[in-house]
Amino acid sequence: MENRKKILVIGSSNTDMVVQTSHFPKPGQTVLGGKFMMNAGGKGANQAVAAARLDGLVRLIAKLGQDIFATEALSGFRKEGIDITYLRQTFEYASGVALITVAENGENEIVVASGANMDLKPADISNEAFEEVGLVMMQCEIPLETISYVADICSRKGIPVLLNPAPATSLPESLLSRLFMITPNETETEVMTGIYPGNPKDMERAAHWFLNQGVQNVLITLGKQGVYWQNKTQKGMVPAVQVQAVDTTGAGDVFNGALAQAVVEGCSLPAACQFAVKAAAIAVTRLGAQTAAPFRNEIV
Repeated sequence: MENRKKILVIGSSNTDMVVQTSHFPKPGQTVLGGKFMMNAGGKGANQAVAAARLDGLVRLIAKLGQDIFATEALSGFRKEGIDITYLRQTFEYASGVALITVAENGENEIVVASGANMDLKPADISNEAFEEVGLVMMQCEIPLETISYVADICSRKGIPVLLNPAPATSLPESLLSRLFMITPNETETEVMTGIYPGNPKDMERAAHWFLNQGVQNVLITLGKQGVYWQNKTQKGMVPAVQVQAVDTTGAGDVFNGALAQAVVEGCSLPAACQFAVKAAAIAVTRLGAQTAAPFRNEIV
């Protein structure tokens, strides 16, 4: 067990404030919602928890404020067995918060106040945090400068980088060329490549765009359809597990956390996708983000 490689997650931590409602309000409209929940969230934290629950050895670098949201988040990370030795806190910004509306069909709308997340600077990244790490996983809810800085460190150390490019943004080739794996969804793929992956031909075209930028492995997540994967020698499609969705919040994060764990365990790309798809399918049948992440014994 001591020789297992760690997953280093560098990203955001938010508190999700969730309201269930029958439908999304139109501009200027007030809708009376139902149940209110306050859950731990943020893409970085979600992915860290997802990997940890699947038997991953996870280390998390994030930045929190000095407030009640930070206190709750830290308690949650410790409970999940996540190494937070290198996590930072600041008095200058509040901890990140996300306002989430969940409709009856399971779809969601999210507005994020990033707070301390966007103050996670290269100077906050300790070199010691990369010790015994087999994979670094990041998202785009922290500054691009920090993402690029970490990718450069990993390139020098020979550590593979998995980037979940969410929320959607354009990224420089200097960063893309350092990525072992990228996992955009359909919207993110279109923003980055100009190609909407609505059919197999366009999925392949979009994947080629990433490969031509230097990314080694491309996984385009397609919601209910599953995931399309491609590298320079292989390509394929892994179908989604069909379930009745209750809440899709955090499903992509569970997919990425599970994917990271499968990669660290040495799974092939198709097998890693299958494992991640199963984990995400369980997550969408539950409310919340981190709270919905399955444990290893639930995936069969």
